Amino acid sequence: MSSADDRRNVRAGYRHGGATVQGCVQNVHSSHPSLNDSLDEEIQAFLTDEDQLHTYDDLTKVNPVTPTTVLKCLQARYSVKVFYTHAGCTLIALNPFQPVPDLYSLDVMKEYHYASQPQEFKPHIFIVAEEAYRNIQGQLEPVNQSLVVSGESGAGKTWTSRCLMKYYATVAASSSVMKSQDTVERIEKRVLDSNPIMEAFGNACTLRNNNSSRFGKYIQLQLDRCQLLVGASVQTYLLEKTRVTCQPASERNFHVFYQMMKGATDEQRKEWKMPHDQRFAWLPNSEKTIEEDCFDETVEAMVHLGIHAERQQQIFRILAGILQLGNVSFSSTTDESHPCNLGGQSKDFLQRAAELLCVPAEELQTCLRVRTLKAGKQSVLKPCSQAECSVRRDCLAKLIYAQLFEWLVTFINNSICADKSMWCNFIGVLDVYGFECFQINNLEQLCINYANEKLQQHFVAHYLRAQQEEYVSEGLQWSFIKYQDNQSCLDLIEGSPVSVFSLLNEESRLNRVSDAKMFRVRLEKELCDNANISWDKFSKVPHFTVAHYAGKVNYQIEGMVEKNKDPVPAELINLLEKSDNPLLREIFTDKTTENPTNRGLSKVTVVSKFKNSLESLMKILHTTTPHYTRCIKPNPDCKPLTFKKEEVIMQLEACGIVETIHISAAGFPIRIPFESFMQRYGLIVKYSKAGSHSVDLEADSSDALQLEVKKLLAVALHRLSSDKHSSLVHCGRTKVFLTQAMLDLLEDQRKKILSQCAFSIQCCWLRYQRRRRHTRRQSATLIQAAVRSWLVRKKVKRWNRAAGVIQNTWKKWRTLLKSLAEAELDDAKDVVEEEAPVLNPVVRERGSVQLSTIPEPVPVRGWPMGLALASAPSITVSLTATGFQKMMSAVASLNLPSRRGQYKVKTNQCTEELASIRAQPKGSIKLHCQRSPLLYADRLPDLKKDVTGFNEILLEKTL
Repeated sequence: MSSADDRRNVRAGYRHGGATVQGCVQNVHSSHPSLNDSLDEEIQAFLTDEDQLHTYDDLTKVNPVTPTTVLKCLQARYSVKVFYTHAGCTLIALNPFQPVPDLYSLDVMKEYHYASQPQEFKPHIFIVAEEAYRNIQGQLEPVNQSLVVSGESGAGKTWTSRCLMKYYATVAASSSVMKSQDTVERIEKRVLDSNPIMEAFGNACTLRNNNSSRFGKYIQLQLDRCQLLVGASVQTYLLEKTRVTCQPASERNFHVFYQMMKGATDEQRKEWKMPHDQRFAWLPNSEKTIEEDCFDETVEAMVHLGIHAERQQQIFRILAGILQLGNVSFSSTTDESHPCNLGGQSKDFLQRAAELLCVPAEELQTCLRVRTLKAGKQSVLKPCSQAECSVRRDCLAKLIYAQLFEWLVTFINNSICADKSMWCNFIGVLDVYGFECFQINNLEQLCINYANEKLQQHFVAHYLRAQQEEYVSEGLQWSFIKYQDNQSCLDLIEGSPVSVFSLLNEESRLNRVSDAKMFRVRLEKELCDNANISWDKFSKVPHFTVAHYAGKVNYQIEGMVEKNKDPVPAELINLLEKSDNPLLREIFTDKTTENPTNRGLSKVTVVSKFKNSLESLMKILHTTTPHYTRCIKPNPDCKPLTFKKEEVIMQLEACGIVETIHISAAGFPIRIPFESFMQRYGLIVKYSKAGSHSVDLEADSSDALQLEVKKLLAVALHRLSSDKHSSLVHCGRTKVFLTQAMLDLLEDQRKKILSQCAFSIQCCWLRYQRRRRHTRRQSATLIQAAVRSWLVRKKVKRWNRAAGVIQNTWKKWRTLLKSLAEAELDDAKDVVEEEAPVLNPVVRERGSVQLSTIPEPVPVRGWPMGLALASAPSITVSLTATGFQKMMSAVASLNLPSRRGQYKVKTNQCTEELASIRAQPKGSIKLHCQRSPLLYADRLPDLKKDVTGFNEILLEKTL
């Protein structure tokens, strides 16, 4: 399965390599009927129409419900490439082992998220995710949700968990709140980027799965009151650190080592002392390439989470040092008093490891070959045997890697976890290792299968057993459906006072070398009464067999006690505390500070630590509303679109799918207490038009509440026949039991009523707003009219005052101008007549005009202009021009006779302005102008200088 819009999703998340492991797992139940046996008439009638089997998207609709009918429906749907099917409260996910285009695209996410009834859509993992998300939104007191993804190794649990996280990072993203973009990256991006790092350091390629989780994780997605994603936290369980130093046949080490080998640059290889031609003993099958070998993606995720380049180099140098340790080998000496020798190129490898880990090479060599024994207050150094040297080397590598992984988890939590005050609810996604059974199984497989037993018991206790018991206690007519209960298997593994774990811990605390045969004898003696454990008396290898819910598994006892002890020599811790690598020194200094007494032999065994962490997980699951997804592996060889009936039917019977379908089909999956039911749906009666019903929403006693609930249900179901009432809803003693169809009906009625109420509120609000807006508009109009009236009156008064000032000023100026003109005019007594100049005949003929008052023709001058007035007794000059300058140019173009020396004409208008009259005319002179000459006059001439302007010309002057 893959997403079209994400590079990681293009990967075949369900594409896993593997090998057949038939023979390891044996069915606990008695052998189921053969698929080829004759079926009864009812089953045959159902299976006759095989073309319609793929249409059953919910197996509760199958009739009859048998392993055969369920298997046939799943096979038919798988053949048409439909991989999700509802099975009551559980979603079944079949692994296609190939990418499926657009199955997880952003458009598909939005389609399920914005749907009013997602259950009406095709089965999908997004339906489970959306149901959990809406449970937090819809309930009066939101309850935390948990999504439990279970299945065998290679069934697709990791991919399903990744899809769930991406869905919540998309639909719960605070798109309108952009403040988180001011940080390194938005929280949604950082939550998703934690996946590549966790998978690189915690996943590996196994026989059954190319991307098998070698640790368990529970991711809490933290939501605020608006159901927006504000943070996340990661809890991890039992990292398989033994894989660092010991890889089963045809399997690989953790992904991050191969990413470094295949993705590092030449410069990085040189820095990490990893030449191209070097081979590492702890990196088997390095020639195999899988899609998880993406070094750049891991580095990019580190950057987004805030791991800077220098810290990255410290991490990769530590990993490179671990690989160099794996190439160090030891050879025994003839003298036991001397330490073991380093064989071959081991000295060079040890030197490289010391340089990469930033510790002295001599001290590292001493810690690996010599152990310190405490004898009272004295310390005794004793050389280690060849086997002990290898054990100490492996212990050092496992210790460093486990602490580095723990530091990464802490760093990721610090990067993505929100403050407790910022979130109020969470949705948990549980992804643990699937049920495992190999040719050789040891303590790791025992713990992994124990975890799967606990999850199966949680499902049995929460759903198969608790629901049926609740039906009976609430008065429902119910006949119990038998189911497989694995409580006896859990009692065998973890029970008290005697169990496999208790005996293993007791053996681990004894200060002696463990003996596998003696431990097997003790197990047989103490646990012989439990039917879930058995032994093969003819086997030469000490072992015991446990009948798990998913099948029988043989566990090898050799080395189990030592793994449970998990001792760490104190001198190794002291060495790492003095490392010059800042990260390595920080990790082990902090650990020593937290646990100052935890040096040397571990006080807490592996199974005790794992059991405690698993119990804390189960407490969290019990306080949340669980949602189950069963991942099914269709074939053991991981072939695309290959459906093996035997493989699938064994998984269906192991996890109780058929019993789940029976209970879901006959039961009521939704249970709501009376008080909460009335608080949520009481308004249906209050606003109902079905009749004159009335309910008391504040009833106290159970009987009164039960009566009110029945009234409410009668109103809600008034249109349905009484026969359908019992199939949809049942009123118990303290709770209402509903089917999904009944819940949808109630929610639809409630939504309609709320819509009507909202519409009424909107109408009232809009009417109030419109009235208030009308009143404000009227008030604003009155205010505007008053203000405008006042402004107009004020402006008119100002205009009147201004007009008076202008008139007075004009009158004063006119009087002053008149007085100046009279004073400037010359006395006419001194005027001497001037003889008319003798004109050239040609000029007289062509360039003169005849005036009525002047006997001689007057020559016309084009430019410059001048002005001369004749001294005739009476002269009237009438000119028509469109402008004052044009008029004056026409007058100045006439060369009129004048008396010499008694007046002057200034003709350069650009510099001297207009001509000035310096003689008093003897006759009447009239100038008719279209524009007043006063516009061009100097209003304040300097009386001490010659006035050269046109200031003395009046509009009309008559002498």
